[in-house]
Amino acid sequence: MLRFGTAGLRGPLQDGPDGMNVTTVTRATAGIVEWLRGRCLGGGAVVVGRDARHGSAEFATATAEIFAAAGFSVTMLPRPLPTPVVAYAVRELGAVAGVQITASHNPATDNGYKVYLAGGAQLIAPADAEIERCIEAVAEPVARTPVAAANDDVVRRYLHRVAELPSLLGGPGERARIRIALTALHGVGGDLAVQALTSAGFTDVHVVGEQFEPDPDFRTVAFPNPEEPGATDLLLALASRVGADVAIALDPDADRCAVGIPLPDRSWRMLRGDETGVLLGARVLETAGPGALVATTIVSSRLLSKLAPARGGRYAETLTGFKWLARAGDGLVYAYEEAIGHCVDPVTVRDKDGISAAVLIADLVAAVKAAGHTLGDELDDYAVEFGLHSGDQVSLRLASAEAAAAVVARLRASPPDDIAGEPVKYIDQFQVRGRMRTDALIFEGSSSRLVIRPSGTEPKVKCYLEVVEPVGTRADLAPARAAAHVRLSALGDFCRAL
Repeated sequence: MLRFGTAGLRGPLQDGPDGMNVTTVTRATAGIVEWLRGRCLGGGAVVVGRDARHGSAEFATATAEIFAAAGFSVTMLPRPLPTPVVAYAVRELGAVAGVQITASHNPATDNGYKVYLAGGAQLIAPADAEIERCIEAVAEPVARTPVAAANDDVVRRYLHRVAELPSLLGGPGERARIRIALTALHGVGGDLAVQALTSAGFTDVHVVGEQFEPDPDFRTVAFPNPEEPGATDLLLALASRVGADVAIALDPDADRCAVGIPLPDRSWRMLRGDETGVLLGARVLETAGPGALVATTIVSSRLLSKLAPARGGRYAETLTGFKWLARAGDGLVYAYEEAIGHCVDPVTVRDKDGISAAVLIADLVAAVKAAGHTLGDELDDYAVEFGLHSGDQVSLRLASAEAAAAVVARLRASPPDDIAGEPVKYIDQFQVRGRMRTDALIFEGSSSRLVIRPSGTEPKVKCYLEVVEPVGTRADLAPARAAAHVRLSALGDFCRAL
C-alpha cells in the first residue's frame, strides 16, 4: 500500500492499495481514527480541506464523513482552499488533527492525503508508522455520516491574520507603492492571495489569467511547480509587460512561494529559494528581538547561519521538511527550505505558507523601493558582508522511488574523496549518531557543499549544490559570480553522471 512519506500519502490516481482512490482514503482515515482513539483523542475536533485536483472533492467528503461517523466534530472547509488554511484552522480551532487532500506540485495524475496533528504541525515519526499499522488493521466496512460544509469564518480569520503581518513586523513605516505580477499556477491560491495582498495595502496586482482559475489538468505547464523550467514563463512575461516591481508564483496548493525580480537590463529572473529565504529571514530578524530563532534544513544554503548571529538571532538546522522545521526550537520566528517553502508566522501557521510569504515579500519590496534599493541590491550587500553563496540543484528523475534509493545506496557504498577537483569530507546523515537521521549524503569541501538524497515525494534523486566565493567590495561581485558558475557547473556534471 501507499506509505506515509512527507506528512502523509501521495501517489497516482489509480485503483489498488498503491494508488490514491476512495478505498485508500477510507482505510487511511479509519486508521487515523483508531490512532487518535488510542491516545484518548476520540471525539475531538478535526479539520478537512481539499484542493481542486481530480478526486479531491470525493476524497475530502469520504474523509469528513468517516471522522463524523466515528464521533469526531468535523469542520469541512467550504470549497477548494490552500493547504496553509488547514494548518491554520487546526491550530486556531484546537483540533486534534487535520487532513488536506492535495498532491501539492505533483503532476495532474497524482493526488495525496496530508495529515496535521494537534497544534497544526505535520505528523512525524513514530506517528506515521503507528498510523500505518492501524490502517493495516482496518476492517471493512467503514461507516460514514454526511457532513455539511462549514462557512467562511475560519477563512476570513486566516486572511485577517495574513493581511496584518506587515504591521506586526514593525509597523507601516515608509512604503512605496509597488506593482505585483502573480500566478496561481492553475491552483487554489489565486483568490486568497489577491485578497490578502489587497487587504495588506498592495492593490496594484496583475494576474496571469491563463493560470488563475483552478485547473486539475494544469494545461499550460508540463509540471505545476514554479521551480520547473518554463513554469513561470507566463508570469515573467506579464511582469515585464506591466512593469512590475516583483513577480510572485504560488504552487497549486499555495503552500510555496517563488519570487522573480527585474534586473538592471530590464530582463527578469526567478530567485532561488535560498535567496528568498535569506531576504525574508533578514526581514523578520529586523524586528524579532535579540535571541529570536530562524531555521532552515541540511540541504539549504549556509548563508542564513552566518546572517542570523550577525543580526542578533539564533540559527537552527533540521532535517528536510517542515515537519522538522516547525519543531526547530523555542522562539522560532522564521523557517524556510530551499524548495521555495517559507514559514513567516510560525505562531499561527506551523507549516510553509505561500500566501503569507507573498504578503511579506511585497512588504519587503515596498520598503526597499522606498529606500531607493532593490532585492538584488540587498542580495549584493549580503554577498559583500558574508561572501557570495551561489547554489544550484540537479534532479535526476528515475523510473521509481526504489531506483532513486539505489543510486544513493551505490554512492554510500563507495563515496568519493574528491569532487570537481576539491577534496571533500563525507558525512552519511543516516549514520550520524546523537541526532535525527535521514537518507542523505553530505560532501563538504573548504568552500563547497553537496547534499544528495532521494526525494520523499517523487521518484527522483535530488542534489543540492553550493559554493562560496570571497567578495571584498561590489567590484568583486562579477568575477566572483563567474568563478562560482564554473564551480557549480563542475559539481552539476558530477551529479548528472551518478
